[in-house]
Amino acid sequence: MQVRLLGPVDVTVRDVVRPVRGLRRKALLAALALHAGHPVDADRLIEIVWDGRPPSTASNSLQRHVSYLRGDLGARETITASLHGYVLDLPGEGTDVDVAERLVRESRDPGDPAGNAARLRTALALWRGRPLADVSSLSWMNEQAERLTRIELEAVQALVDARLALGEHAPLVPDLERLAGRHPYHEQIHHKLMLALYRSGRQAEALNTYQRLRTTLADELGIHPSRELRELAAAILRQDATLDPPAAPVRLTSTPTAGPVPAQLPVPARGFTGRRRELAQLDELLGAAQAAHRTGSATTVVVVLSGTAGVGKTTFATHWAHQTAGRFPDGQLYVNLHGFDANGALTSPAAAIRGFLDAYGVPAQQIPAGLAAQSALYRSVLAGKRTLVVLDNARDAEQVRPLLPAAPGCLVLITSRNQLTPLVASEGAHPLVLDLLPPQDARDLLARRIGAARVAAEPATVDDIIAQSARLPLALAIVAARAATRPAFPLAALAAELRQAADGPDTDLGPFHAGDPATDMRAVFSWSYRTLSPRAARLFRLLGLHPGPDITVPAVASLAGLPTAQIRELLTELTRTHLLTEHAPGRYTFHDLLRAYARELAGIRDSAEDRHHAQHRMFDHYLHSADSAARRLDPHRETIIPGPPHPDVLAETFAGYGPALAWYTAEKAILTATIEQAARCGFDGHSWRLAWTLFDFLDIHGYWHDLITVQSVALASARRLADGRGQAHAHWGLARAHAQLTGNDEALTHFQHALALFEQTGDRTSQAHTQLNLAWANDREGRYAQALLHAREATALYEAIGDLAGQADGHNAIGWYLTHLGEHEQALTYCRQSLTLHEETGDQRGITQAWDSLGYVHTNLSEFDQAADCYQRALDLIRQLRIRYDETIVLTHLGDSRHAAGDVPGARLAWRHALTILDELQHQDAAAVRTKLHQLAVATRPTDDSGRTTVVNRS
Repeated sequence: MQVRLLGPVDVTVRDVVRPVRGLRRKALLAALALHAGHPVDADRLIEIVWDGRPPSTASNSLQRHVSYLRGDLGARETITASLHGYVLDLPGEGTDVDVAERLVRESRDPGDPAGNAARLRTALALWRGRPLADVSSLSWMNEQAERLTRIELEAVQALVDARLALGEHAPLVPDLERLAGRHPYHEQIHHKLMLALYRSGRQAEALNTYQRLRTTLADELGIHPSRELRELAAAILRQDATLDPPAAPVRLTSTPTAGPVPAQLPVPARGFTGRRRELAQLDELLGAAQAAHRTGSATTVVVVLSGTAGVGKTTFATHWAHQTAGRFPDGQLYVNLHGFDANGALTSPAAAIRGFLDAYGVPAQQIPAGLAAQSALYRSVLAGKRTLVVLDNARDAEQVRPLLPAAPGCLVLITSRNQLTPLVASEGAHPLVLDLLPPQDARDLLARRIGAARVAAEPATVDDIIAQSARLPLALAIVAARAATRPAFPLAALAAELRQAADGPDTDLGPFHAGDPATDMRAVFSWSYRTLSPRAARLFRLLGLHPGPDITVPAVASLAGLPTAQIRELLTELTRTHLLTEHAPGRYTFHDLLRAYARELAGIRDSAEDRHHAQHRMFDHYLHSADSAARRLDPHRETIIPGPPHPDVLAETFAGYGPALAWYTAEKAILTATIEQAARCGFDGHSWRLAWTLFDFLDIHGYWHDLITVQSVALASARRLADGRGQAHAHWGLARAHAQLTGNDEALTHFQHALALFEQTGDRTSQAHTQLNLAWANDREGRYAQALLHAREATALYEAIGDLAGQADGHNAIGWYLTHLGEHEQALTYCRQSLTLHEETGDQRGITQAWDSLGYVHTNLSEFDQAADCYQRALDLIRQLRIRYDETIVLTHLGDSRHAAGDVPGARLAWRHALTILDELQHQDAAAVRTKLHQLAVATRPTDDSGRTTVVNRS
């Protein structure tokens, strides 16, 4: 068990993440974990957890939170109480902070730069973002987060030093440039950048780096560079021999990862055995590739691991990947491409690339439209890195090609039931065929699962079981599970049951792959299925109707039409027989062959009417749950569901914005697959409505490619139904996505289609929303007069239907466009009306936007003090809401206003603060703010009599 603090606060137990709910509980856990093994006084804990403002009930609440955490941690003795306070007792290195600090300490051996680099990379991989991210609003936690962030920066610098000692000068330059950009006054980082540039043969750029830093320090801080930095610049200028790189670098490693280091590999299977020849082949390929990398002659290594279904390709690949993960310090990427999914639900290359880019922290706004451009960005992100990429269950070469990196330090391991010969021919991939297990390996597998003594006692029977299981690892695992749960059964009885199942009444199901050596696995599945109780067997069949990749208990209950208490019993039965796996707490999945088998059984055993009702309940579950979540993200959203769900459906509800967002995040893949499946199965109404409930989540978080995909399916569904309202909503969603990805022309077209359809259906609320978005689209093009017309149309519609929230948005938009057109007094009136209406409806975010608009109008009226007051009000509120991007908008406008007022220090301060947040968010708006600061520095730099720029000594 480990408490993780280097990111959001949570707990992992045997590598499974257990989230902790609630700010106070997270803060309590973090406070105890940061003092692990030492008592913390209850009064001190109360002060930390309630940020110095505890309620009168704080003592009782603290005790309740302690009890809750004991349950989360799985043992009461983990948190003990004493006269001196509470103690969190964790075995070994109980927090990720402990591990990171140890690794950093161990990486100070000047004689082992390669070992230092490996340890530091492992340490830095523990940071999952800002430390204590979800509790850093509390003062003490913020101080601790700053301390842990400083440790991270120290580790980054130590890694740079280790890599400089290894001679990795040129590969370091891009990463050091990014570090210098994030820390513009940090002299040690600039020192290392100058040295790396010089040792890469870029003397002029090294000196330019010094000059830029010298100017920045003088202009913005009024100081000179340190003596050490000045001496380095002088040594570079005279090409001092002491700066020469090491004559024989120990080895070339990868570039440091400035952002997150992904570790996406699935949990390795327990009891892996055998495959020594294939493992040796992969080890040999990796060794040759890394030797070539050290000499600069390497290319990307691609391995195609092929074999029949159930032969253990994924298990083998995952085992080897975990064994060699340490040799890929820049991360391990993994994706299941679902090439042979029972429902034909392939993972598209675009979806896989988006997952990889998300893993490396690439902001959604920077991901281009079009597969070719996305693939190019993916290859750019991996350039200079040593990353292991596992592409599991690929269908064909075309699905894989966009996912192949060009970086020489990368290795790609592909698993597929096909040999992918085109990749071998054109990309030089290395083919590796995984055949049936050799008999001795199969025997070892059974011995590991059920015990060597039991296997040795019945050698002939074991041979029979191995033959009946076709020497397939998956089939053998199922047989072993059956034997392990029946320790009193002789293996001969199990072998006899297996033979009977092969000749029993289920033979009409037929093999999954006719003529394939693995066809006997059908008998294993059939035999295992027949041991189930009738209710569990029915549930297993119905689970084949679900699109995957996994399913939660409420969704299972809805699919089966049963109470959750019964469902949990049946799920336990299915997981016990290894027909289902609980791969994460409360989330269940099974192998694609098992899904296909379950689906085939449902087609034979369950009537078409029963299957239809089960699917209806499943689609109802996701539609009503998503509608509930959507209305938590936007309280003013109008529901589009025509009626209540089926009586046996267990739709989920949410206590607030946070739980709804967490549900959307966890269910995203399922929801998008369900939209497509509903359309395929004739549930077009569910398809377009479910797509619409997903809109806010996908739009707010930048999943615009997914938004286009699901809204395209929704549009086709609505057209089949001749449902004008559904078509209108789909056009509306497509418009928002295209505005972000492909430009305004296509977006305007879709908005116009949506508006016409909403007019036909008489939906005035949606007409108003669309008019307001047409205003937004024209605003993006600087067409303020046209935007104003649409905003007035929207507001008139909102007034006609009595929608106060809409009127508030409309008045704010009118004021915004009026001030852009020079009508500042009118703009002031409209923005004040917007503020009043937002206060009446209680829309806190709307209030901040109104204050921001008022600040903008007062700036245009040269009423700078009033503008500053408005912006401050907006900032105070937006910081309470913790919407950081909105804070950057207000800060940027505040900086503009102070600049217009001639307050250069005030403008610089606001823009710097905005830039800091934008850089942390990695948002594309950072470039524009950085330009403002640069132009401000140039404009305020004094010149001598000749007009040349001079540097002022303010020390």
